Amino acid sequence: MGGELSKRWNLSLRVIEGIPVDRARVRITLTYDVTDRLRVGLEANPKDEDYGLLVNYRVWDETDVRPALIVGTSSDRIGTPSGRAYYATFSKDLEAWTGLPIAPYVGTAFGEYEDAFELVGGMVVRWSKRLVSTHVWDGHNLHHMLDYFVDDWRIGVVVAEQGSEHYVGGSVGFRF
Repeated sequence: MGGELSKRWNLSLRVIEGIPVDRARVRITLTYDVTDRLRVGLEANPKDEDYGLLVNYRVWDETDVRPALIVGTSSDRIGTPSGRAYYATFSKDLEAWTGLPIAPYVGTAFGEYEDAFELVGGMVVRWSKRLVSTHVWDGHNLHHMLDYFVDDWRIGVVVAEQGSEHYVGGSVGFRF
């Protein structure tokens, strides 16, 4: 995101009904882009009456050679029944170097539930202007999201891993 922000609010809903963690079954977020570097908001996990603050701040932008640094907070990883997570990640769009529309990231997250730091990482793949997949390693499990963008809407499928089991859900988001 760069320049003037004309649409600053983001509302999203994720549902993974079969997952064995109440907090992960329904997640609603409302965020506001304060600047093109700072996003703040609220997260509601109503199946477990869990609510929290969301913050995502880009400390510095990526350059031709340096990755971006992003810090923030959200609920702890998807398989935990409670707690907050605090993270710092480096991300870099590698399309200019590789010709592939990929942007990996790596970092660390401190999770309150296990009171421990985890190595986290993942990759975004831009299959087309409208179709994007995100693959997330949360320190314990691998999750996949496939999102399709139409104007200000995002419609997605989520595959969340919990141990040896996989749970499929859906998501929808709107930017205004």
